[in-house]
Amino acid sequence: MSMIFFACVVRVRDGLPLSASTDFHFNQGFLECRKRLKALSSILAQYPSRGTAKGRDLSIHFLSSGDIACMAICSSNFSTIMAFCFLEELQWEFAASYDTTSIGLASRPYAFLEFDNVIQKVKCHFNGAGGSQTKANWEKVEEELKFQPPVQLKLEDTELMNGLTNGGHAGVHVEVVPTYRMQPVTPLGILSLVLNIMCGALNLIRGVHLAEHSFQEDHEGIGNVIAFFLPFLACVFQCYLYLFYSSGRKLKTFVLLSSVCLCNFYLYGLRNLWQIAFHIGVASLSSYQILTRQLMEKQPDCGV
Repeated sequence: MSMIFFACVVRVRDGLPLSASTDFHFNQGFLECRKRLKALSSILAQYPSRGTAKGRDLSIHFLSSGDIACMAICSSNFSTIMAFCFLEELQWEFAASYDTTSIGLASRPYAFLEFDNVIQKVKCHFNGAGGSQTKANWEKVEEELKFQPPVQLKLEDTELMNGLTNGGHAGVHVEVVPTYRMQPVTPLGILSLVLNIMCGALNLIRGVHLAEHSFQEDHEGIGNVIAFFLPFLACVFQCYLYLFYSSGRKLKTFVLLSSVCLCNFYLYGLRNLWQIAFHIGVASLSSYQILTRQLMEKQPDCGV
């Protein structure tokens, strides 16, 4: 029967399992394949980002990017393209749920066990999906696999333990980073970028002029210099957060907005209330635009 039996998410640098689907298969062949998957997970860093370990009845597929890798055990007659559609879906869901900091700090196996619910849901869907739906993402993955085929391993090779290198496959690690496409930039978003750049430039110019004066005459004004430079950096990072995807966006946006507000209140006297209100208003508009510009919805069901 063609299906996905097991899936997990591991940390690439050490193979630490972060989450996995509930396992109800106890036949000897599957248990042996699980052992080989565990061995392979500990040496993923030496392989390219996509790979397949073929066996007679079962195969292991893996897709790694950045800190994490998604792995699956499928029947050998399960479509390779569909397997990587499944892994790409898992990777997208996991990246949207957890940031790189929490992944890096995880110290115990299955620290994100609650993600099991998502794995089971996606796995059951792919196992039960028909082929009558649109092929948009299927064709995308098929094209990517043609351009850069997954490295082919023998299932026996994955018995290599403790990071021993398989001489036939050791080489340069070519990373394929997934593209997290954001929703299109809106006219209001463009306005927030322009205003943010303007505020950043004003903060930088005032900070530089004040720094020249402070270092020559008034060393007590260094606090004001810092209060100009911090909002300048905040403006730069706000522009970055709006244009590019980043994990933990809500927390970063709140920290940047708070720093702009606090620094402008600190500068009361050097700035009047209207100037302070303008800078805080621009920062608030930028924060709103950052939080409302989300990742684009993925193509439904990976086109299976």
